[in-house]
Amino acid sequence: MSTLTPLRVERGAYVSALDLFSVGIGPSSSHTVGPMRAGLRFRGMLAASGELAHVDRYEIVLHGSLAATGVGHGTPDAAIAGLRGLDPLTVDPGEVHGSWQLLDAGGEVRVDRVAVRRGDVQWEPRARDHGHPNAVTFRALGGGRVLEERTYLSVGGGFIRDKGEPARDSAPVGPLPHRFSSMSELLELCRAAGGDHPGEIARIARENELAQRTASGVDEGLDAVWRSMVECLERGLSTHGVLPGRLAVPRRAARAWAALVERGDAVAAPESLSVYAMAVNEENASGGRVVTAPTNGAAGVIPAVMYHALGGRSAARADVHRFLLTATTVGSIIKANASISGAEGGCQAEVGSACAMAAAGLTAVRGGTPLQIENAAEIAIEHHLGLTCDPVGGLVQIPCIERNAVAAATAVTAARLALLGDGRHVVGLDVAVETMRQTGRDMSHRYKETSEGGLAVNVVEC
Repeated sequence: MSTLTPLRVERGAYVSALDLFSVGIGPSSSHTVGPMRAGLRFRGMLAASGELAHVDRYEIVLHGSLAATGVGHGTPDAAIAGLRGLDPLTVDPGEVHGSWQLLDAGGEVRVDRVAVRRGDVQWEPRARDHGHPNAVTFRALGGGRVLEERTYLSVGGGFIRDKGEPARDSAPVGPLPHRFSSMSELLELCRAAGGDHPGEIARIARENELAQRTASGVDEGLDAVWRSMVECLERGLSTHGVLPGRLAVPRRAARAWAALVERGDAVAAPESLSVYAMAVNEENASGGRVVTAPTNGAAGVIPAVMYHALGGRSAARADVHRFLLTATTVGSIIKANASISGAEGGCQAEVGSACAMAAAGLTAVRGGTPLQIENAAEIAIEHHLGLTCDPVGGLVQIPCIERNAVAAATAVTAARLALLGDGRHVVGLDVAVETMRQTGRDMSHRYKETSEGGLAVNVVEC
């Protein structure tokens, strides 16, 4: 994976595929990866100012959704891991999980020479005045005074920003050859190039990548993303047991896969698509290594569609790259104009976005024109509008795992429908994305990752 500084996104700017698809740990990109990156950034700031050696106490305050479902998502564990200097890209997941369980039992966790205790982690689930539902404040104290304090917003997909930083970040490092703020502008770029070629959108995305990285860096980065997706999926197909948390949800993907193998048609079976998606999300729910696609909660959709449609780990490199690059443009447009954060827009912003990205990528690989690609993404988004985020027990398990399986099938259906037409349709992707934004704005906070409504309150936890 590339270790270059992630692109900083402005409204409508292209988000690098190597930032949108980033390797991290489960169970949540916004509740686990984001707070971990925030803690790591805070530590880096203390080190740069020379204050790290003077810290004798840390305080971590979880606000809003990070507090409401933080225990189930491993948020305090992740925040402490970041303070310890651990990076979600490279960390062994086993080094992260378990801190809060230890603190809650009266123990302590060491951050360098500083002991973090239960009272140092504070919870403010009703706080929604920080600019985003996912906010975390880190405070470093030493010698009886506050040495440094920062509040960070975890805005979805593992992306973070400082509180007060513009919602649409500043321009990317260096100029991009192709700028677009919407799908209509992207399609105009395709038309200007005289292209209705199925690889036109991927070409534009690749040229934007090459403005930031070398050709080998782009290719190796995309290869690493796919390799991580495959490894995660295949681990899920072979791992049995029970998922962590008080729901005691049994892992089903490995059992289902074994049944398909015994039946003799595992790879060809239509059910395999759903099993692939479940395998990834069971790995995520267990806190394992996973690729944000574009988030952890929706991580199973894109790998499942790719693995199923492209021939598994033997997929052609060109197809993998075309799929990921095409999907990235759609994810960029959604992130810039709506949201990929469940705490901000409900599950339509997570699984809905992943479904649209997968539909676009599959349509491109199967020879679809830019208009057909746009149509496929729109179909996928349109039929996820209003989807709530109401995880039972605050865990990324019910209904999240099955929801990825259903969305993977929807993505394939959307691509098939789009390829049957010529790309002309009534509702454009830009309209669907704007509708998603408005719907997320109007949706009650109870249905946006707080576990205060829907299935989360109507399912009796055993």
